[in-house]
Amino acid sequence: MSEHKQTALVTGASAGLGAEFCRQLAARCEVVIAVARGDKPLAALARELAGEVEVHCVAADLTRTEGVARVMEALRQKGPADILVNNAGFSTWGDFERMAVNRQRDMLTLHADAAMTLCRAAVPFMRELGGGAIINVCSLGALVPGRGYAVYGASKAFLSHFSLALHEELRDSGIRVQALCPGFIRTGFHDAMEQQGFERESIPAALWMEPAEVVEASLQALPAGPVLVVPGADNRALARAALESQLGALRD
Repeated sequence: MSEHKQTALVTGASAGLGAEFCRQLAARCEVVIAVARGDKPLAALARELAGEVEVHCVAADLTRTEGVARVMEALRQKGPADILVNNAGFSTWGDFERMAVNRQRDMLTLHADAAMTLCRAAVPFMRELGGGAIINVCSLGALVPGRGYAVYGASKAFLSHFSLALHEELRDSGIRVQALCPGFIRTGFHDAMEQQGFERESIPAALWMEPAEVVEASLQALPAGPVLVVPGADNRALARAALESQLGALRD
């Protein structure tokens, strides 16, 4: 049997936060399995990282059963993965009653079902390796409810709760689980939302972060830091305020 190579699998890897995870993990790993829907962006990322890390590109739509199956097969053939980053995601913008329900269902499938399925596939391999790490990219929206992103926030709240509970189950296994809850990031994530009425300029500049600093905060916290990671002091303040407001309704 060939010697195992330190391997990371990253979904939503073609741009934004996912691509940045691949860049920063290139310094920590020997192999990166980069997963996204589009072939061309993945090929561009592979060229960028050539010479730094071995990159295997997997074009797959994780809202579809066959896409998840393709990634699980890549995990079997090119893995096992020491690090799994469930980053693939999207959001719509607008009141729930006006949004197409099929698009909302796809969001639930991607954020909840696909991430859960890949975790289930990866954990036994990580146990055999004696440890590993799972980073589930959630959102500040999981902690701060608001208009315009009801299903998005709910799906990310599922992923956050799942991550915290899974961490408890795996506490003695050597496998770390992190729920990463970033706020607004300067990527193309909000482009489609702008076409639906989202206004970037309505968000204070202090709340926007760069992908590199979010990924850096995540990876720095991974060895022994908190399970729930909210990058940015302003974002943490928002999360605390939202939690206190929700708990206020329980007071006698």
